[in-house]
Amino acid sequence: MPDLSIDFAGIKAPNPFWLASAPPTNSGYQVMKAFDAGWGGAVWKTLGVPVVNVSSRYGGVNYRDKRLVGFNNIELISDRPLADNLREIEEVKKRFPNHAVIASLMVQSRQEWHDIVRASQDAGADGLELNFGCPHGMCERGMGSAVGQEPRVLQMITEWVMEVAKVPVIVKLTPNISDITEPAQAARRAGADAISLINTIQSIVGVDIDQFAPYPIVDGQGTNGGYCGPAVKPIALNMLKNCAQHPDVRLPISGIGGIENWRDAVEHILLGASSVQICTAAMHFGFGIIRELTSGLEEYMLDKGFNTIYDFVGKALPNVRHWEDLNMKYKVTAHIHEEKCIGCQLCYTACEDGAHQAIKLNAGTRVPEIIEENCVGCNLCSLVCPVEECITMDRTDDGTQHLTWKQRTEAGTAPTEFNDEKAGGRHHWVPEPAAALGKERHKTLPGRARVISGETEVPAV
Repeated sequence: MPDLSIDFAGIKAPNPFWLASAPPTNSGYQVMKAFDAGWGGAVWKTLGVPVVNVSSRYGGVNYRDKRLVGFNNIELISDRPLADNLREIEEVKKRFPNHAVIASLMVQSRQEWHDIVRASQDAGADGLELNFGCPHGMCERGMGSAVGQEPRVLQMITEWVMEVAKVPVIVKLTPNISDITEPAQAARRAGADAISLINTIQSIVGVDIDQFAPYPIVDGQGTNGGYCGPAVKPIALNMLKNCAQHPDVRLPISGIGGIENWRDAVEHILLGASSVQICTAAMHFGFGIIRELTSGLEEYMLDKGFNTIYDFVGKALPNVRHWEDLNMKYKVTAHIHEEKCIGCQLCYTACEDGAHQAIKLNAGTRVPEIIEENCVGCNLCSLVCPVEECITMDRTDDGTQHLTWKQRTEAGTAPTEFNDEKAGGRHHWVPEPAAALGKERHKTLPGRARVISGETEVPAV
């Protein structure tokens, strides 16, 4: 079987799946329960001067029949006395010495940082995570994302920590910034051992249109919170990639953001993460999801012939390029597999109204037809189709040519004038504007075919 164990910047764990610093790691009871279920590590809910939280703390974004596609919270750091947390950290490490326990920390002064670092180490924490990402409540007090958004301040505080740290130090970064590689570089300059990203995204997830207040509502009012869950994965992956590719970061990365299943975890690892942290999925489905996470990862590694996590950390990074480096001679065209088509014609509607009018309807059939000469290979039809593999994007170039925008620019063959003949869409067929009149107004009910005058318009050939 593949070896799932990791050594993350000197922090060892039986597998790369850690619970992120959040409500699921609020107590020793929860962390022990998670470890007993099979989790490899846990980042304790952030320690500091205990807070007082409000009631009504979470909000969610549901999409059709899917609940909690996005999750929002306005909860702050631990509201439990530091001594209680440290005592439980010590107890957890005694019972689970081979699992990773990382203390998440957030305080203000240099002396407070020194004191809490020493106390966490004395309790047996395997590592420290500096919370420079919280986007609500704590940032208003000069902590959390207020630090993460100021690389010089982040570097200074991290240097304070490194003065007394005897265990690996992870700097947790905020996504609420223009360029996340700036604080990542600051963390490296300060001597941090690793970084983790992303923390939650500052957000308002919705407004009660009757009470006129944002969710979650606290006595008729609300505030911005931290957004996480499956919806943030694309943002997390991009920021992860940015840090992993940057030549002046070069630190181990713990990937966070939208991880719900083993495939999500693999995507983070392929873009440079060597451990992953999960919160929302554990809050939604419980600690038992670890069984699917570990078994799915093992099966993937067996299928690909990977023996350890490090065999594929960052394996996708060489294929993430700037747009100007992509091959402009690569060509795909949509293909509708008639035997799978259910006749919903959603592909036609999407292409007709939202793309390039490259699909037509024919009399006597519910199956749309691709107008190949007008298809630009945008993928929209295959993305909206409700049937898997009904519409495939088939390669139609011969694979012998390679030309990038950068090469065109250097060769002087890129468009440079407003009406340049070299424009990509210059000779692409587009219906006359007046041909649109009446089409939408006379459309039949959804799901029923409509053909104007027995046939649809086709491009002139």
